[in-house]
Amino acid sequence: MPLHLIALAAAAFGIGTSEFVIMGLLPNVAADLQVSIDVAGLLITGYAMGVVIGAPIMAILTARLPRKATLIGLASTFVVGNLLCALAPNYALLMAARVFTAFCHGAFFGLGAVVAADLVPRNQRASAIALMFTGLTLANVLGVPLGTALGQVAGWRSTFWVVSGIGLLAVAALAAWLPARIPMQPGNILREFKVLRDVRVVWPLAASVLASAALFCVLTYIAPLLREVTGVSERGVTGVLLLFGVALTVGSTLGGKLGDRNLEVSLRRIFIGLLLVFLALSQAIHALAPMLVMTFIWGVLGFAVVPLLQTLIVDQAADAPNLASTLNQGAFNLGNAGGAWLGSVALGHGLPLTDLPWMSAGITAAVLLLTLWGTRYYGRDAGATLAGQQAGALTPSRSDA
Repeated sequence: MPLHLIALAAAAFGIGTSEFVIMGLLPNVAADLQVSIDVAGLLITGYAMGVVIGAPIMAILTARLPRKATLIGLASTFVVGNLLCALAPNYALLMAARVFTAFCHGAFFGLGAVVAADLVPRNQRASAIALMFTGLTLANVLGVPLGTALGQVAGWRSTFWVVSGIGLLAVAALAAWLPARIPMQPGNILREFKVLRDVRVVWPLAASVLASAALFCVLTYIAPLLREVTGVSERGVTGVLLLFGVALTVGSTLGGKLGDRNLEVSLRRIFIGLLLVFLALSQAIHALAPMLVMTFIWGVLGFAVVPLLQTLIVDQAADAPNLASTLNQGAFNLGNAGGAWLGSVALGHGLPLTDLPWMSAGITAAVLLLTLWGTRYYGRDAGATLAGQQAGALTPSRSDA
């Protein structure tokens, strides 16, 4: 793996650990800060909304800055935010610190994905983006379960201290291994917002929102679901999170390879698979063995989608790749917030944890229909197909000649 991709992946690892580790620590945070589980779950929603709000703002503020300096600055913001999380004395200040931390998230992953893609040949773009996102998946393999275990033993604040240290190492890696001069596309960031008028860009952004909502409607509450429904011990939750993280890593790599071959066909098939997985998960959660099997398949398919959608959006928005890529991170986290919020509302109104997979199945059905429509009429090959049909109509046939 090239050193610049290792640097990007290292930063992604730290940011991903910070974002997702709170899921395994929700019971601990709720008990320490004396709030309910559904209220603690809003810490995930708050982070996600910070990404949604921060992504376009940071994209505008950093549009004319050198790419290397921008990535280092965003990673440094992440370090400061996690230090504030570790020091937060109450729920309100922890929420504020989480939102502050989230401001760097969308811009970092958006710009990082474009940089990763620009530094490799075109036929390797999906794989390069997937390699950067390997840091995010490794966060789920190592960072989240180890951070959860540490938080359960030494207190949840200790996890954020360690994550801050990881962030400092990532900043050093970015400074050392990113090329000094990374090519930039000239342009006006405000004019780039015109990309939002292009249906070819808007439908994948909407798909990112829905796919993420389906994922996080269940994943946000995975710890209480495992403990209260499946009957897993507190330590067992760490093991399941480790398994899920391995699945995410496999899925990210798989998605990159599929994206380099046949992106849109792969996207449709994966959403069909996810729909079946959520339907099966609604029954599998009552017993450990089937729960483990479905959790692994869920993780593989759930994260195979990420590099596919990211690559599709970067390619579709050729005139504004930085902004579109950053907005996709906002879209993903809008879905994160929406899924966590839907779960919180459902639980707050007395619905059982076992209803969450059914809700995710419904959302996945919606994103599948959107993807079938989008790839048919506004996919990467749709324009070429239409042009070919028009050219064929204008070309005289042998019988006409």
